[in-house]
Amino acid sequence: MSDPRVITVSGYEQARDAFRQKHLRQALYDAGEVVMADVLVNLHGDDHRARRRLENRLFRRDTNARYERELFPPIVAATLEPHVAAGRAELVSLSHQMMMNLAASTAGVDRPAGTPEETLHLYSYMMRFIEGATLAHYTGDRAAKRAEVAAALEAFDAEFLRPSVRRRRQLLADVAAGTLPEEALPSDVLTVLLRNLDDLQLPDDVVLRETCFYLLAGAHTSATAFVRTLDAVFNMDLAAPEDAARARTDLGFLQRCVHETVRLHPSSPVAMRWALEDLELADGTAVAAGDKVVIDLMAANRDPDVFGADPDRFDPHRATTPGAAPWGLSFGLGMHACIGQDLAAGLDPALTDSGEEHLYGLVPVAVAALLHAGARPDPNDPARLDPESARGYWASYPVRFGGS
Repeated sequence: MSDPRVITVSGYEQARDAFRQKHLRQALYDAGEVVMADVLVNLHGDDHRARRRLENRLFRRDTNARYERELFPPIVAATLEPHVAAGRAELVSLSHQMMMNLAASTAGVDRPAGTPEETLHLYSYMMRFIEGATLAHYTGDRAAKRAEVAAALEAFDAEFLRPSVRRRRQLLADVAAGTLPEEALPSDVLTVLLRNLDDLQLPDDVVLRETCFYLLAGAHTSATAFVRTLDAVFNMDLAAPEDAARARTDLGFLQRCVHETVRLHPSSPVAMRWALEDLELADGTAVAAGDKVVIDLMAANRDPDVFGADPDRFDPHRATTPGAAPWGLSFGLGMHACIGQDLAAGLDPALTDSGEEHLYGLVPVAVAALLHAGARPDPNDPARLDPESARGYWASYPVRFGGS
């Protein structure tokens, strides 16, 4: 059997059209099925619509506002406190722990002990799941890594998920019996799934992977943007000191820094789709059933027709053409647009209705907290990129705080 034909789309408008094609199915996570099989981002058609419709309820504007203004700031403060006291931190680990604590709440993973040791233990599971989801970019022994991830899933299921499921089943039974009010139920993905198992026809292993997907997606993409934005602000200290000073005091401007970082560094450099039937893209490109369409996000997000004559440069003052988001296509578009993009990066200021209080997003809020604490690169311990990843992730990013 011959290899499928690969069609690469790199222009912004062509990429936007490809995202909206209903006969192109997700293909990015085929290699990571140990974690990603049958999760929301991998579904298509009616199955995707049914599950997305239910889970969308967890990401309404009022819910996002509550996370940003009430739930997340204490998590940031508690995560930062020991590091600030010690005068130093390692941003890759710190950012994942910080975002994971919130993602666990959104996903429905209970943390009964609530101790730093439990946080680190859950963090170790999450990092295995991230490795499983991104196996396509792993440069080591993929079979060995897949087995390691599968073992981690089984252990996480016994240790964290099954107790979380038991507690929610009892709560749902109490609501059904009228002994517990509806509003006492947790507002999380696991509760939604358990309440709709029959309609969605979800086996236990899919519930496990869907919960893990929200845990890793909610933490990993936000944590990555967090570290990269801080790196951009640190670089501005030399290249554009006035902008660096503004980023430390103006949350709206810092949000623009996050959006520009996400545009230049999407969490995945490409999106991939399988063609389910013959179709034609808006630019006239013919796609046959079975072809793979690769959407080059790095190129589309740097299209000079949309992002100006210097699209490779980090510029939080950048103006885009009407209709283009400041983060480009990094959050996807169409049926698979990131369900948590407003929670992570806030709203596009250009689209905020007058009279509504603006949402900045969890990543800008977290970055602002680090800058307010006086974070700066550790001059004696330079940041290092991960040699085992083709995505350009940081392996280590040490910082110091204040005058330490």
